[in-house]
Amino acid sequence: MEEKINENKKMNIKDNVILSIQNASYRYSDATSDEYAIKDISYDFEKGKIYAIRGRSGSGKTTLLSLISGLERCTEGTILFDGKDLKDINLDTYRNSQIGIVFQSYNLLPYMTASENIILSMDASGQKIENKKQKAIELMESVGLKSDYADRRVLRLSGGEQQRVAIARSLSYNPKMIVADEPTGNLDKQTESEILEIFKKLAHEEGKCVIIVTHSPNVCEIVDEIYDLKKVK
Repeated sequence: MEEKINENKKMNIKDNVILSIQNASYRYSDATSDEYAIKDISYDFEKGKIYAIRGRSGSGKTTLLSLISGLERCTEGTILFDGKDLKDINLDTYRNSQIGIVFQSYNLLPYMTASENIILSMDASGQKIENKKQKAIELMESVGLKSDYADRRVLRLSGGEQQRVAIARSLSYNPKMIVADEPTGNLDKQTESEILEIFKKLAHEEGKCVIIVTHSPNVCEIVDEIYDLKKVK
């Protein structure tokens, strides 16, 4: 019966849609019955496209990001990834193999080198990679970092370099979707432009779905589609 239900859900979304948010609402456990962080949100995200999610403070951007990342579950509604309800899949496996997450503050381990941070992510994914160091270097080169950065400790890298390492780390298990939370918020304009080019390449050339939560007008100028979140009244 469960397989039939999931199959029916697949039929309700387009073939190219990798993530479908259907009438999703979220209410914190200590909130009143009519107090929602987000309410009745429906968005579709396709492979090969780059999206911006924007909204004023308190509109629920962080909550929506947590729902997409599987860190929280919908109070109401459904989120489907590749046709499967997030409620029915192993969320640790989902985060470690299907979705790459990039943070504004990079979230790298400062006492490790750039390549060690990427290798740690490979280990968490459980994928068998013959030469992890070489793979880490290849990923770093793909985001514009030379191989001699591999053995540099994170604290010796600039903000832009750290963000490139963070993107490389998010790609270490070849996820289908990249979710970035204000990824250019701490960067200067030139570096922001360079990082956005990386995201565009991931979407338009490598076919990944890229979702960026942002306040930046520069980000919104380069995306394929913008979803505006409104604060629940």
